[in-house]
Amino acid sequence: MLDMYAEEILERYKDPVNKGSIKNTAAEAHETNPLCGDSLDIYLKIEGGKISGAKFNGFGCAISQAAADILLDTVKGKNVKDVKMLSKGSFLSALGVSLSPARLKCALLSWHALMMALERAG
Repeated sequence: MLDMYAEEILERYKDPVNKGSIKNTAAEAHETNPLCGDSLDIYLKIEGGKISGAKFNGFGCAISQAAADILLDTVKGKNVKDVKMLSKGSFLSALGVSLSPARLKCALLSWHALMMALERAG
């Protein structure tokens, strides 16, 4: 089962669905992992209290980039209040891969950026 998830991570890294930017965003945030240099920008469009659009740009390892792509798929169309309640643990479980402590920081880079963007949105 873990091999299937690891395969999805590599596929998302090679061909991300949510890579790009959004003009006239409701919120955006930038996060960097100083340990490895991974960098990520999250862009959100919010309409009627829901995330109507979500994109990311960045560079880094397969885990950080694929995690961002998967996270944004998870939150699109969801109520902002519900997304703000998404815990680190829930997100990591959704990734479905076993990660070392160093790779946890890579996987959570997008989660931190998302939470920062939502905080800025109000």
